[in-house]
Amino acid sequence: MSIKPKLGPFDLTMIVVGLVIGMGIFRTPVSVARETGTPSLFFMVWILGGLVTLCGALTYAEIGSRYPVAGGFYKVLSYGFHPAYSFMINWTLLISNAASIAAVCIVGAEYIGPVLLPETIQHEGGRKAIAIGAVLMLYLINLSGIRMSASWQNVLTVFKITLVLLLCLAAFSNNVAPPQAMASAASPHSWAYIFGAALVPVFFTYGGYQQTINFGSDVREPGKNMPKAIMLGIAIILLLYITVNYAYVKVIGFEQLKNTDALAARMAGAFFGEYGFKVTSVLLFLSVLGYANVNLMSNPRMYYAMAEDGVLPGIFKRVNSKTQVQEVALTVFTALVIGLLYFLSNFDTIIRYVMLFDSIGLASAAATIFVLRKKTAHLDGTGIYKMKLYPLIPAFFITVYLFVTVNIFITDLSQALGGMVWFVAGLPIYIFMKYVVRKKT
Repeated sequence: MSIKPKLGPFDLTMIVVGLVIGMGIFRTPVSVARETGTPSLFFMVWILGGLVTLCGALTYAEIGSRYPVAGGFYKVLSYGFHPAYSFMINWTLLISNAASIAAVCIVGAEYIGPVLLPETIQHEGGRKAIAIGAVLMLYLINLSGIRMSASWQNVLTVFKITLVLLLCLAAFSNNVAPPQAMASAASPHSWAYIFGAALVPVFFTYGGYQQTINFGSDVREPGKNMPKAIMLGIAIILLLYITVNYAYVKVIGFEQLKNTDALAARMAGAFFGEYGFKVTSVLLFLSVLGYANVNLMSNPRMYYAMAEDGVLPGIFKRVNSKTQVQEVALTVFTALVIGLLYFLSNFDTIIRYVMLFDSIGLASAAATIFVLRKKTAHLDGTGIYKMKLYPLIPAFFITVYLFVTVNIFITDLSQALGGMVWFVAGLPIYIFMKYVVRKKT
């Protein structure tokens, strides 16, 4: 049973926003403030990250328009390079994506825990129970069908946007006392190091939109609707991110921002007073649900693409004819998320681990546009999206992401090498899986 298109442009726009806005914007500004050292560099890095993300969005919009297939992120790498290289990237991405979901759910449980749990069970076990319960609830929703999942995603994304807007409003509240001014110390590091180190959490916060091309077979008129949704979604995100960072600095103060935990709670407290924490806790948890839900929708599509290529057993591309759900792939990915809930590390460490594979994967997939332009030249003039300023836009995007990859190696060589072991291990796994699947058929 093949996948049938059931999603419209609004659904896909909400998916883009849901894929990008997780918990990053409520945590990473602290790390960015520490790395940059001054407000001017802080905002410069966020603006640069936004411009690079826009270049990436334009590149992926054309990729999605030229090559609209299920599991597009896997398929385009396989088409542009080689199935083995695509598998090596995507199998590590599936693990890092699951780790990212698990980490975000834990942070969400830390916020909602005091609201839901008695004080006696507000410990790590209680928070993990909430996180697992949330993942299982979303699993059941996704089992009910792609249309139901998308409807829930639309609602959760609206809540997510509402939360960010409320935090932005705190900057314009008359109740906010100006933060105590403190001198910003200049960083002893070079500009290249500052920007490289700061761009890691920035790109983690901006990342996720690339998974939109996994829905190529789910979208009606993908050649037109996919680029429109990606660009509109990124425009919404850029506006929200720049505004909320301005609000953080105005309300909390730049120096205080470097050492502030629970950013969202601090901001909401300034605006709502004593009810700020509870309001923020609920909205943040809904934001977490939106991020986890859209990833449960997206990642099984990569299993579908791998099964189509004969790298995974055919059972992974089975689609329920009524619900359009890959029940086996969804179950396996959900189990991976729940399993990783027990093996989480420091949040900043997870960011570097995720960004290592994201930066390599994003740069590699973006580079396929040069191949697609040649192989799909016959599609030019047929209504597909074609970016302007080619090849400057994809070249700039790829260069910056490779710079971030190098910086991750400089910052934490042992962890980066450990991650590369997982990446290289994908090659023998690919060869073995191809052999097993071919033997069975």
